[in-house]
Amino acid sequence: MTTNTPLLIVEDDLALQKQIKWSLDAYASVEAADRETALRQSRRHRPAVVTMDLGLPPDPDSVSEGFKLLEQLLELDPLVKVIVITGQNGRSNALRAVELGAYDFLEKPFDPDVLGLIVERAYRLYALQAENTRLRALNQGEATQSVITRDEGLLRICRTIEKVAPSSASVMLLGESGTGKEVLAQAVHAASRRNGRFVAINCAAIPEALLESELFGFERGAFTGATKTTVGRIETAHGGTLMLDEIGDLPLPLQAKLLRFLQQRTIERLGGRQEIPIDTRIVCATHQDLQALIREGRFREDLYYRLSEIVVQIPPLRQRRGDAVLLAHAFLRRFSEEQRRSLRFTEEALHAIEAHAWPGNVRELINVVRRAAIMADGQLVAVDDLGLTSQGRDEADEADTLDLRTVRDRAERTAVVMALARSDGNLAKAAELLGVSRPTLYDLLGRLSIKVAR
Repeated sequence: MTTNTPLLIVEDDLALQKQIKWSLDAYASVEAADRETALRQSRRHRPAVVTMDLGLPPDPDSVSEGFKLLEQLLELDPLVKVIVITGQNGRSNALRAVELGAYDFLEKPFDPDVLGLIVERAYRLYALQAENTRLRALNQGEATQSVITRDEGLLRICRTIEKVAPSSASVMLLGESGTGKEVLAQAVHAASRRNGRFVAINCAAIPEALLESELFGFERGAFTGATKTTVGRIETAHGGTLMLDEIGDLPLPLQAKLLRFLQQRTIERLGGRQEIPIDTRIVCATHQDLQALIREGRFREDLYYRLSEIVVQIPPLRQRRGDAVLLAHAFLRRFSEEQRRSLRFTEEALHAIEAHAWPGNVRELINVVRRAAIMADGQLVAVDDLGLTSQGRDEADEADTLDLRTVRDRAERTAVVMALARSDGNLAKAAELLGVSRPTLYDLLGRLSIKVAR
């Protein structure tokens, strides 16, 4: 098997080092006789596969240097395939090395053909995993494709989520009820490298007496009715992401227990005595002012800082120009498919959607469009079908600037975004609404950095 990625051979016995290099002459190799040299070679050449002896200088009779090197190699590249070549009576250490992350092991004296087969298999696995990582990086932006918006602020939030998702940082989503916090929490999970489940729990929806067992699980006999051991939500999300919605409603005793989990990454089920290691990422959300709750003594400050490594403030729907109509079109298409009908809004209905303040945000919009899809006669959804009140949009959020260029750019962007929303992305109709030609609209889209699916 030919590859451009080198092989690193770590062996302090120079004669054996040459023998390994000769038996693997199909690969470009670099050599090292001690841990420090091996680390330098690894940083310089980024090998895909490493063969190494555990007994290295300055104490070849001990395996401490070998295990330290194994740990450091995996830190440099978690995908690297380390093949441990051990001396006689070294099988127990080799098995321990595999437990710590080594790919495979071979005992001395080794068969060159067997070593060649193991190395070739290691290279193939490395290539597959590297390609998978590359494709996930390319598709990472797709995780936020479920977020329907042309609002600059929310688009910036999507970019932030794509950046922080691969890390292990805790994320706190702040915003009014119904702004789509769970959608963004799912996007964090989808864009991460975590293969476990996405699990959500609403801390305000479960009685305090039951919330502890829901989060941490319980052992059989822990309380009356506990007839079997039950895994909690934190444990269910092992290897994945746990969303704690309405974290501000978490009772103080459970805040202390959650903090302990975040610090030690272990839990004890209710009624249990065994500490269970858990790898679960926490994403929390709330519409409450946690700083005010801290001042009132209702939320722990130390827990807040543990949960708020990354804070994302989600704007309400009334501040996202054009998004109400954009989302309304998307929801109407969904409900039309469910009812096997072909529905569209009248111009008056679109105006009403634009003018409404949407105090219930996206959740309110979904309910209004669902109701309208049911109530509409024929194919047109009219104003009366929406059932909206005359509550208008709050204009107080507009920046009070007199700079003519800023005012003009803002006005143009608002007009283009709203025209695209009202026309459901139809560029010809959007240009007609704006009173410009399609080439002029294309120029505006480029200058204002507005992306449109074509």
